[in-house]
Amino acid sequence: MPLSIAAWNVNSINARLPTALAVLKAVDADVVCLQELKCEDARFPTAEIEDAGYNVATHGQKTYNGVAILSKHRIEDVARGLPGMEGDEQARWIEAVIAAPGGVMRVASLYAPNGNPPGTEKTVYKHRFMDALTAHAQARLALEEPYVIAGDYNIIPRDVDCQDPRAWAGDALILPESRAKYRALANLGYADAYMQMDGAPHQYTFWDYQAGAWNKNNGIRIDHLMCSPQAADRLERVTIHRDARGMEKPSDHVPIIASFRMPG
Repeated sequence: MPLSIAAWNVNSINARLPTALAVLKAVDADVVCLQELKCEDARFPTAEIEDAGYNVATHGQKTYNGVAILSKHRIEDVARGLPGMEGDEQARWIEAVIAAPGGVMRVASLYAPNGNPPGTEKTVYKHRFMDALTAHAQARLALEEPYVIAGDYNIIPRDVDCQDPRAWAGDALILPESRAKYRALANLGYADAYMQMDGAPHQYTFWDYQAGAWNKNNGIRIDHLMCSPQAADRLERVTIHRDARGMEKPSDHVPIIASFRMPG
C-alpha cells in the first residue's frame, strides 16, 4: 500500500482557506507537511481540516512562520522545534511518526530561513538552522527507519532549478554557501526525492506574485523532500501540482508530492 507525502508552503492558511481545502482535495495525499501557516495554534482551522479527513499537528506563531503535519493516519510522537535550536522563538520545525497501515514513517515539516539579505544576521541564522538540521538528520540515521524531511528549504539546489540564475546572483537562496548546506544532507545519505525520480530541469515549486512570474513561468524549485536511505528505497513517484498556482487566491508555492511503497 503506497503512502503519499506532500510538502506545501501554504502562505497563510486562514487567508486562503477555501483554496487550501480545494488543493488538499485535489492532491489527496496521505500526509501533508504545511509551512508558513502565519497563525498561532489556536487560530489554525483544525475543524475544517479534520472535516477534510486529516488528523492535525501544528507548531504555529502569530503572523509569521508556522508548520504543520496533516495525516489521514494516526500521528504519534509529535516533537516541536528543531533540536539544536533551543530557545528559538520562530516556529519552523515539527516532526512526528505516521502510523500508516503499511508501516510507520517518520516525517518532519520544515520551513527554513530565507537568509536575505546576504551577509547579515539573517544569513547567520539560516546557516545555524541548516547546521542544526544536518546534525539532527545525522542522529536520526541511527534509527534506520524511513524518514522524510519535507518542506520549504529556501535553497535553489542547481542553476537549472530556476529560469535565470543570473537574476538570482547574490541572493541567499542560490549562494554557494547555501547550496553547500543543502548538499550536506545529501552527503549524509539523504536523497532529494525529485532528483532521485526525475531531476528534469526547469520544474518549479514557487512563482513570485510580482512581475508576472507565473505567466512567464519564471519560477524556482525550493520545496524539497529529503529522504533517508530507508525512505528513498521505497520511493515510487514524485509529482508537482502546478495547477495550484493558477487557482484563485493561490499561494506562491505549489505542493510537491512523493509516493512511497510500504511493506504492509
